[in-house]
Amino acid sequence: MTELERRIKAKIPGPDTGIEVRHTMCDICSPGMHCGINAYIKDGKVIKIEGIDGHPSNDGRLCTKGMANREYIYREDRIKTPLKRVGKRGEGRFEPISWDEAYAEIAKGLNRCKETYGAESVAFYSGYSKWYRQMLRRLAYAFGSPNYGCESSACYTAAFMAWKVAAGEQGNPDMGNSDLFLGWAFNPFYSSYMGAHNAMELKEKGLKFLIVDTRRTPATEKLADLFLQPKTGTDGALAHAIANVLIENDWIDRPYIDRYVYGFEEYAEYVRQFNEGNIESITGVPYPQVVAAARLIHENPRMSCNESSAPLCHHRNGLQNYRSVMALLAITGNFDRTGGQKLSVHSYMHVPCGFETRENQYLYETRPKDVKEPVGAERFPLWNYLEGEMQAMDMPRQILEGKPYPLRAVFALGLNGRMFPDSGRMFKALESLDFFVDTDLFMTDTAMWADIVLPACSSFERGEFKPYPGGVAWYTSPVIERIGEARSDVEICTELARVMDLPDEVLKNGYEYFIQHYILDDFGVTVEELKKADLPVRIAEVSTHGDLELLEKGLDTPTGKFELKSAIIEQHPEWGLEPLPTYKEPLDDADPEAYPFVFTSGSRIPGAIHSRLHKVPRNRSLQPEPTADMNQADCDRLGVKEGDWIEISTARGAIRVKVHPTLSVPEKLVNLFHGYSEADAESIMDGDHLDPYSGFPAYRSTRCAVRKAGGN
Repeated sequence: MTELERRIKAKIPGPDTGIEVRHTMCDICSPGMHCGINAYIKDGKVIKIEGIDGHPSNDGRLCTKGMANREYIYREDRIKTPLKRVGKRGEGRFEPISWDEAYAEIAKGLNRCKETYGAESVAFYSGYSKWYRQMLRRLAYAFGSPNYGCESSACYTAAFMAWKVAAGEQGNPDMGNSDLFLGWAFNPFYSSYMGAHNAMELKEKGLKFLIVDTRRTPATEKLADLFLQPKTGTDGALAHAIANVLIENDWIDRPYIDRYVYGFEEYAEYVRQFNEGNIESITGVPYPQVVAAARLIHENPRMSCNESSAPLCHHRNGLQNYRSVMALLAITGNFDRTGGQKLSVHSYMHVPCGFETRENQYLYETRPKDVKEPVGAERFPLWNYLEGEMQAMDMPRQILEGKPYPLRAVFALGLNGRMFPDSGRMFKALESLDFFVDTDLFMTDTAMWADIVLPACSSFERGEFKPYPGGVAWYTSPVIERIGEARSDVEICTELARVMDLPDEVLKNGYEYFIQHYILDDFGVTVEELKKADLPVRIAEVSTHGDLELLEKGLDTPTGKFELKSAIIEQHPEWGLEPLPTYKEPLDDADPEAYPFVFTSGSRIPGAIHSRLHKVPRNRSLQPEPTADMNQADCDRLGVKEGDWIEISTARGAIRVKVHPTLSVPEKLVNLFHGYSEADAESIMDGDHLDPYSGFPAYRSTRCAVRKAGGN
């Protein structure tokens, strides 16, 4: 091999270029990914990025979001120094201050609320990113507040709750050994793109796909052997109808059910009502397709499943919808079996890497006792029982109403007020606070309302521990100097704990101490050793178990079985919740004649996640205008064509967006891509249209009206 060929293969610049390749990771997306990046550095600046070959998350590939990292970290609106508000809230007038001044102001503001109203009057909130959350939780607890919460109040946790209720821990698909993959709202082509690569490879090897989605997506077109398209929020009814066909034809695993499943008889009786006579009127799916789905499951006995936490859970019946889909695994004997769904240890940040850590000990060992219940506890008792943290979707209501106790200050890292349904109420709540701190990379719409704004680092400017499935882990190092006076989120939590002299010496010892003594000590590895590795390295043997081993041992549920009927809910009738995964109408109570369409938001687009990257010009160019997908027939009736402006209205207000006529969505559905400040989807949603089981907002099932709108 020639020297040039070697350089091309290794992606190493020539010796005279002044370019150095350093390794880091992208944290724009979720902790489930965190793809590896080769950062090309010249004169201290990133001039190019690419994926790292052999990295366990992305193996050299990057999505459009990951490819935007250079433009993202050098955005013009990076916050470069701590700021203090000098104008009215929301006005955006700030003056630079030092870090010492910022910490002093924060300590004074938080302690003032604590002395006046009690420690519980201060909420500690985490938005994006997520890597520092263990330390923020301990900061809240050291302060004496039970009110730690995060954006997972609307993302993922409801799915985790459903698994806790049914099996005590989350199950993950053993997709590579399956005959059939049930992809419920499965669309990895726009997020978790390596999952799409894996799915395509498995399809070529013969894996069958049953895809269920409200929209037509690349997954429905490229993967589906059978595609079912239910009305939004009716997933639970569809799952019950499929289950009823399986049970009626005895296409179920009765010995497995008798030994390992709790509540089957009552469940079987309940699902009988979802049948040929009503299922199409409820879900829009013709009954012959329901039968075809059941037959496909019967003919391909090893079935694993993906139940996407957002499309399923973003309804007022969301957690029950999720449980309904999971039930199909139980009645076909596909839980805790090869080729089905297997429990997997969550090693770190809810990511299953195959080895156990003491993260939960770090999270909860200092939780304050004899304090008031966290925000949302009374309203969402199952959430409180299972999660024990603030249900942040109830935060704006409690700030404004002061019930059951005052909430007067918020210390936030990456708060996005526009992710709260009825976002106007959230901004009104922020305006009414005695004290508000926000930390971010950029001057966001939410940071504009803060008293103190702190500048955070990107993943290129800090080091971070990250484990990956397969027992491997990594500790990155900074690849560039920090921009301005930015500091890492974990430094902010640690330094504030020291300034305030909070009673938590472990927290004061910092992030590396946590990683070393609560994660790595158990595996005989040091932080310094991990830092020297160019790529993730194996630190632990992956724990595995045989078929039915955990079921034989007994699951972490009250009955030790997979619970179709929740014993936890059954034991708490005062909650007013139903132990079976019952189905309820998903839409709000608005007049269907005045609001004949269904408004849904939250669908992913390739170039952005939430509002992140909307201010990166290259990514914004992929979809520069806020746009709603509508069925072509609806557009014809309204007299609108591609690029025309429409007004979407609810009882709470209206927004104007462009329209994209398509056949990918069913009639009477309006699908708006979210994250655009000028067309805030959440601003016209009901802040109280929440799931009583999880507290999750119904982003995807709001009645609305649509009309053609003039102008530009």
